[in-house]
Amino acid sequence: MTYIPVAKPYLGEEEIAAVAEVMRSGMIASGPKVTEFERRFAEYSDVRHAVATSNGTTALHAGFLAAGIGAGDSVVVPSFSFIATATSVSMTGAAPVFADVDERTFTLDPDAVLEALRPDTKAVVGVHLYGQPFDVRPLREICDDHGLLLIEDAAQAHGADYRGKRVGGFADFGCFSFYPTKNMTTGEGGMVTTDDPALAERVRLYINHGQSRKYLHTAIGYNFRLTDMGAAVGLVQLSRLEGFNERRIHNAAALDRCVRESGLLPPHRMDGVRHVYHQYVVTVPASFPLSRDDLMQRLHEEGIGSAVHYPIPIHAQPVYREVAEGCHCPVSERLAASVLSLPVHPLVTDDDLARIAASLKSISDNP
Repeated sequence: MTYIPVAKPYLGEEEIAAVAEVMRSGMIASGPKVTEFERRFAEYSDVRHAVATSNGTTALHAGFLAAGIGAGDSVVVPSFSFIATATSVSMTGAAPVFADVDERTFTLDPDAVLEALRPDTKAVVGVHLYGQPFDVRPLREICDDHGLLLIEDAAQAHGADYRGKRVGGFADFGCFSFYPTKNMTTGEGGMVTTDDPALAERVRLYINHGQSRKYLHTAIGYNFRLTDMGAAVGLVQLSRLEGFNERRIHNAAALDRCVRESGLLPPHRMDGVRHVYHQYVVTVPASFPLSRDDLMQRLHEEGIGSAVHYPIPIHAQPVYREVAEGCHCPVSERLAASVLSLPVHPLVTDDDLARIAASLKSISDNP
């Protein structure tokens, strides 16, 4: 019996050939392939500028720095996300302030954002979680009303749409990750997207040792550059992205049917969005005959991978317990205790989907 992993990158001969071409060229650090990848990703995302970085966290970090966020500022972030959404704020010297998420979409709750605002708040970070866009319109209105920056953490949402427009271009800037399990990969890599040329230029400054020109350093910068090898992989992956996403959407539709029949709760999709299912995340309700952990074990015994994204809300992480004292995010806490990711990636076949459906039915019928 072949094991069905919960996540697996698709890398083929084209990606191998693209890397080999770069290696033969001798230009393996940041060079012309990175420039081409930035241009192509900007076109795909319908933004004026894209700046490639070494990973999604450095994209966020550099973006925050370029936006002028630092010591004395606070930034509202969702507690239910990967921790880099918050730690990249902390790396600037600013303070993350945690807000709760919507029970159905798992994305930032606008009412919770209003409650989290402080006099020193400078920005709000919305996360397009699991491939579903957050509700941009109300967050944009809150930010405009209070003179705040809006930032998109789009690390999990390459190619997702909100009201007919791709994510990454709604906010002051957006950030993507190209980690191996994302909807497309460069091995490790990230991207900052923006329509603001001055912000894009400042990002370039911060990711390249603060150099305004070679050996002239006008800021304390970092080495956050992407390599040409990574960019070469990214160019091939970008050409495959729409196909990858369509397969994820196909797989998610098949999973919806069997998940409902088993008594689990499928992910909710907002009206007016294109959810690209970086993860397919179900909720294990109290009425289900097994606990989440027992269900994970039974699926493992059936040769089906699963995972929990994420088992501890950020405000409850040891590193943030002191600064988040008194923080109340009950929805995030409930979700952390009940969500489960099932395989949805493009390498999941129709036969795999049939196996997952049969296993879920068998488990729910015979707990």
